[in-house]
Amino acid sequence: MAKDMTEGSLARALVEFSIPLILSGVLQQLYSWADAFIVGNMEGGAALAAIGSTTPVIYLFTGAITGFTNGISILAAKYFGEGRDEIQRKLLSSFAVSMGLLFLVLSTFGFCFVEFILHILDTPEDIHQMSGEYLRIVLTGVPFVAVYNVYAAVLRGCGDSKAPFYSVMVSSAANVVLDLIFVGVFRWSVAGAAAATAISQIAMMIFMIGYAVKRYQTLRFGLKSQLIDRTVLADGCSFSLPLTLNSVISSLGSAALQSFMNSFGSTTVAAISTAYRVDSIIMLPVMNLGAGISTVTSQNLGAGRMDRVKKGLYVGTGLMAVVAACMTVFVINFGGTLISLFGVSEESVAIGQSFFRALAMFYVLFGVSAAIRGYIQGIGEVKFTSLVGISSLAVRIAMSYILKPFFGKMVIAYAEVISWWYLFLMYGGRLVLHRMKH
Repeated sequence: MAKDMTEGSLARALVEFSIPLILSGVLQQLYSWADAFIVGNMEGGAALAAIGSTTPVIYLFTGAITGFTNGISILAAKYFGEGRDEIQRKLLSSFAVSMGLLFLVLSTFGFCFVEFILHILDTPEDIHQMSGEYLRIVLTGVPFVAVYNVYAAVLRGCGDSKAPFYSVMVSSAANVVLDLIFVGVFRWSVAGAAAATAISQIAMMIFMIGYAVKRYQTLRFGLKSQLIDRTVLADGCSFSLPLTLNSVISSLGSAALQSFMNSFGSTTVAAISTAYRVDSIIMLPVMNLGAGISTVTSQNLGAGRMDRVKKGLYVGTGLMAVVAACMTVFVINFGGTLISLFGVSEESVAIGQSFFRALAMFYVLFGVSAAIRGYIQGIGEVKFTSLVGISSLAVRIAMSYILKPFFGKMVIAYAEVISWWYLFLMYGGRLVLHRMKH
């Protein structure tokens, strides 16, 4: 149900809001691993490679969707704080319809140009056909993912972070069961895995819509009502487009960094890519607590509770520092063990452990930066945070190439740490300027 964060304990509100989001992220990662495990063991390495080769395209679509809906969530939280139920309904209907149609067009476009996309990605000939088959089917699920994320964003803005968790549980269970049936029983190979993914995404959307309709009378709308409000659409885009641009450029930048990492050889690639896979789960508390700070800030800003806006920053930053410090201790002690679980060589484990240690020493710095970013986004300065995010990626890429002769493969970690310092200085400086003006 909706959670009003304009009253009561801020620390408790942040923790209760963030935990379901963290669990949702963990579930998504785990079922992604289960997906790869089932396909790899039942169909072999070629099928697994075919699925993996499409990752940049899928990330580009999902990154654009999540970036856009993060802006919607911030605006929804502001409307919730202001008590504007009618505008919430218009926000939900306007973007559920428009984003569903937009990504239907984009996914159709991608479907028609799959061969060209695979050529651009330099997909190996031996997996070209399977990659194309997988990508075409998965793209059919993209519009449903877009609609789901709009609903999830509006509910997060209302303080309800349990709904995404429940829907991901449904999707995860459906995906694993369908993988076992389509791939294991019917032997449909990558087409079966793709179909399982698309169907589970549809189930996730249906569950989310049903949940919202049942629990939130204020969010119900009919096909006969005005589905798209241009004023609300414009307001939402002003929040969402900068975050979308940031997300898309980050996806493209990740591809560039992958190419840079490949130059160090397969052992290093296995080590660092596995470390990042583990890191994607370890970082979930930081990322979702940052989202919680945005929601708390925006709700209280909408309600005119400026005292709680400021207090939310201090409480959130304190919680973030504690969480990041715990992550540091955990990764330094168990990072290598986690990497070894993926069956990589001892040399790769050693490289991955060194990589983790270099990053872990600065987790608190990154966490505090994420807390300040959450606050700045919550007060509506999404253009600034997006520009900083894009420029920090540029700093990271530049430092990777500049420092490579001095640090070798460890430059991947050091360049990332430098980008974290850049984030901290930029967000911290912006916070100081904001405090001076207010």
